[in-house]
Amino acid sequence: MSDEGDDKRLFRDAVRDVKRLRTNPRVTPPKPRPRARFARLDNLEVLQESLNLAPGDLLVETGDELSFRRAGVQDAVLRKLRRGQYRVEAELDLHGLTVAQSKVELRDFLLNAQRAGMRCVRIIHGKGLGSGHRGPVLKNTANVLLQRTDAVPAFSSARPVDGGTGAIYVLLGRR
Repeated sequence: MSDEGDDKRLFRDAVRDVKRLRTNPRVTPPKPRPRARFARLDNLEVLQESLNLAPGDLLVETGDELSFRRAGVQDAVLRKLRRGQYRVEAELDLHGLTVAQSKVELRDFLLNAQRAGMRCVRIIHGKGLGSGHRGPVLKNTANVLLQRTDAVPAFSSARPVDGGTGAIYVLLGRR
């Protein structure tokens, strides 16, 4: 026992003048979420490509209902979308914009909505009543762009209370 007591005494003598360091606890920032660089670039390229419309692509009439779904989207999903049973999480109104402006606004809106994890949005394009002989220009533009955007599995004209044939519900794919 005396060896153990001597060891303790020797240790205390050795550390007698030691003072505790005052340091802040080390804070490490959270790890950034991994980002699929090429997938993001691919999505941006697809959206950019969708902005190039050919004049023959614009075929929708003023009162026509819009409805679109990609292969693999179930009937029940489209039916639920048509009935307005998905919660609309954001809305974009294209009234008063030119075709060029509406393309940019629509692209940015879809990118931001998808990044925010939104599932369903509404786009108000109007019925084209003020477009004269050209027909519903913004409606046609939205129709074609959404069909060309892979991030959009389905869309449908809204219920009358939400704009009818002047608006569409857009379902966004999960990231």
